[in-house]
Amino acid sequence: MPDIFENGHKLPLIDEFYTVQGEGFHTGKAAYFLRLGGCDIGCSWCDTKISWKADTHQLADVEEIVKKVAATPAKSIVVTGGEPTTYDLNFLCSEIKKYQIKTFIETSGAYHLTGIWDWICLSPKKQSPPQPEIFSMAHELKVIIYQDSDFEWAEENAQKVNPNCMLFLQPEWSKRIEMTEKIVEYVKNNPQWNISIQAHKFMKIP
Repeated sequence: MPDIFENGHKLPLIDEFYTVQGEGFHTGKAAYFLRLGGCDIGCSWCDTKISWKADTHQLADVEEIVKKVAATPAKSIVVTGGEPTTYDLNFLCSEIKKYQIKTFIETSGAYHLTGIWDWICLSPKKQSPPQPEIFSMAHELKVIIYQDSDFEWAEENAQKVNPNCMLFLQPEWSKRIEMTEKIVEYVKNNPQWNISIQAHKFMKIP
């Protein structure tokens, strides 16, 4: 069977844009975003279901992507999805690094990680738990809170990450009014956690 991704030289690209990060530790910082297609995790509340089927998105040449990134003032690139660990990201990272641009990834950790990353944001999902090795590598644990039982899921994962990993709870967007108050109280009682909100949605930017 032919390798349509050519060992990571091509990737199914949904979108790419230079913007300001709206979630987690790096909120408010400029970054170039790559959103890759393809995800079989299937979160019911997913706000990018367009990303689920990789074959509906055009294969993009990684060298061309890198040229576009390098043409901006971006100091970091965020690779998200979909689920980006579905693909071999070694070539993408090696090309980006030639421009001294930092590499960030947002992943559920469901598959083995490839590439060299300056920042790994792990956002675990119950239906497809992370690979064990990513817990020690994660710089940031970001758990989406959709219902009360997700607090327990957050604590289960917090026990597995390395001691320096930043901990974030983020209300699922459609439940933000209901869950934000609960998250605030939870963080007040458990101050090792921080709150992440989807600031880019409030600012109405990509």
